[in-house]
Amino acid sequence: MTALNQSPGSTGTTGTVDAAARPSNGRTLTGSLGVTAIVFMVVAAASPLTVVGGAAPLGILLGNGVGYPAMFAISAVVLLLFSVGLATMAKHVPKPGAFFTFVGYGLGRPMGLATAYLALLTYTTIQVAVYGYMGYVLQVTFTGLGGPDLPWYLYALAVIGLVGVLGYRHIELSSKVLGVLLVGEILIVLALVVAVVASGGPEGLSLAPFEPANIVSGAPGVGLMFAIAAFIGFEATAIFRDEAKNPSRTIPIATYVAVIGIGVFYTIASWGIVMAWGPSGVVDAAAADPGAMVIITTLNYLGPIGEVVINVLLITSMFACVLSFHNVITRYQHSMSTAGVLPRRLGDVHHRHLSPHTSSIVQTATAVAFTGAFALLGLDPVLAVFTWFSGVATLAIAILMAITSVAVIVYFTRKNRGAASVWHTVIAPALGLAGLVASAIIITAYFPMLVGDVDAEGIPVFGVLSLSLLAFIALVPVAGYVQALVLRARDPQAYERITDAIGG
Repeated sequence: MTALNQSPGSTGTTGTVDAAARPSNGRTLTGSLGVTAIVFMVVAAASPLTVVGGAAPLGILLGNGVGYPAMFAISAVVLLLFSVGLATMAKHVPKPGAFFTFVGYGLGRPMGLATAYLALLTYTTIQVAVYGYMGYVLQVTFTGLGGPDLPWYLYALAVIGLVGVLGYRHIELSSKVLGVLLVGEILIVLALVVAVVASGGPEGLSLAPFEPANIVSGAPGVGLMFAIAAFIGFEATAIFRDEAKNPSRTIPIATYVAVIGIGVFYTIASWGIVMAWGPSGVVDAAAADPGAMVIITTLNYLGPIGEVVINVLLITSMFACVLSFHNVITRYQHSMSTAGVLPRRLGDVHHRHLSPHTSSIVQTATAVAFTGAFALLGLDPVLAVFTWFSGVATLAIAILMAITSVAVIVYFTRKNRGAASVWHTVIAPALGLAGLVASAIIITAYFPMLVGDVDAEGIPVFGVLSLSLLAFIALVPVAGYVQALVLRARDPQAYERITDAIGG
């Protein structure tokens, strides 16, 4: 089976091919996405307003209080170092599988396939988590407006259907929808920050969030955990390689722009929230009502109109998030189908929309099945669905990035030495790896708190729920690794096709 992005006219190892020149063979994705469109999609997946309205108050309350904004800056530095290796691999590996492709090239086919399954777990769990939270928000919103009191899962299913329709069509339609929604999110948050700065805040403007004493106060590990979770999605730029104008240039630039843009935005936005309440009052404000903190802050500084706008944009922010992750998951499934490890039909491309339409339908059905199961089990959409699965995705993404960093170092030191500078191939990836390993350890230590496994005194303990979810994170990639070994023993030709698609 030919590689997904291996098309006539590619040159060298970078595979730079103009999108319009790529042939359509019924399984190859094509497009002309530029840097802006790709950045919109991956930043939308990070869901800026959902982070500012949901993660930031929790990071302030449960993490390091006034010093929480600094956690975004620290996370951005770690992930920027990771991005150096990711972007360098994107230039030298002309295939769109992102994590599993890069790991396959660096650490071999079995590890590549294990990583592919872990990536699917990551993006699926974060998507269903947001579906649960969004269903709850829509239920509360429409009930508050006098509408019928329908269960949260009906709203979630309606959103899944709409996302499925957009995901079935050409990727550029999704990018336009995401672009409009993302601009609205950014503008309302920046308007809030400007209003806070103009007023001076109750205690004046300061750099208190970045003072060392405040950064290490409280539980900085929890703060770091929430901050890194807020970046999930930026790393998916490489998955859109086949649909980019000039992949070898567009993908690296989009990666850097995404992580830097997200880091700067979150840091400024969370600093604005701290200033809006003052360093001495922000923790109490978060404790009073963390879920409504950003809405109350907006009401105080932008008035009732601002409150309505941010309520609406909070919903659209979550919609943009699930739509973006839908696109990422469908393309992971498409790449894995091309590699021969998922059913061949998942690799089909629609003749008119040029989208992985079969993969989109399967992904939509998966989301429906999960939501239906949650409804039958009577799980709380926020305290169970959103919290548990966000915790799974947070730990899984840190592990994914750490493994990818190792793969980058191995690939350029053992298999493609001298292809790029030592900074791009060893030093930056190694520094990023150190930060990611530390983050994974911290997240694991506090994982019980994420899923509610605490004792009577509120101290996290590893109970049945947290251990079960951790075991799930471990077993999913093991399944992929075993599948690769089985293919090598039973079907060498299929194993070789994996080699063609993901390297190794």
